[in-house]
Amino acid sequence: MFGALKKLFQKSDTKPPQAAHKTQAPKAKPKVASTRIGDLGEHKINIQLDQLPKDCKFLSDLLLPNSKSRTGYAQIDHVVISPYCIFVIETKNNNGEIKGGKADQQWSVSNRYKMYNPLKQNYGHIKAVESLLKDVAAVKYISMISFTMRCRFSIDPELRKIHSDELVVYDVELSEFISRKLISLKAGTSEPPISAGQIQTIYDHLDQANITDVEMRKLHVQRIKGSKNY
Repeated sequence: MFGALKKLFQKSDTKPPQAAHKTQAPKAKPKVASTRIGDLGEHKINIQLDQLPKDCKFLSDLLLPNSKSRTGYAQIDHVVISPYCIFVIETKNNNGEIKGGKADQQWSVSNRYKMYNPLKQNYGHIKAVESLLKDVAAVKYISMISFTMRCRFSIDPELRKIHSDELVVYDVELSEFISRKLISLKAGTSEPPISAGQIQTIYDHLDQANITDVEMRKLHVQRIKGSKNY
């Protein structure tokens, strides 16, 4: 009797086996392909440039001949032609803290790697445009470097001040900085130094000089890969 009761209590204390709980590894965030990031960045820049005053014209993705470049060409992201100056814009998609000054040969990205000073790079682009327009018009040039919001700046503060002719901005504030610069230049002159007709002439001249041949563009890219700076 006692033995039967003991077995009964042992059975009631036995817990049913629990199903094994499988822990699911957190899903990795899908990586956006670099080409897709580039397309998105280009789209954001075009939205900014579309907001510029109607008396401005712009061209994008220009490949111009440049005898002083190692590749023989200058690839320019954007050129904005305004009644007061020409903006030559270089776009960057770096992720991290951007450190550098106007005179530095190299800038750093989060102290992890170096990048060629984009202002020096863009200076070469400006000279390429200037050489093509020397017989068309004498104009003022403003160098602009546009970074995405994936980075943060630790740069020379002067590069963020509107009186500077070399500006480093975020892509989302590009049109704002251009508009502010135009207001600043307008305040110093009685009438625009570049007429509407000259703006159209400059636009047409650069558009005609732009190299669209696919093979020549591929050659340019290949030469860039074989050279640190261009």
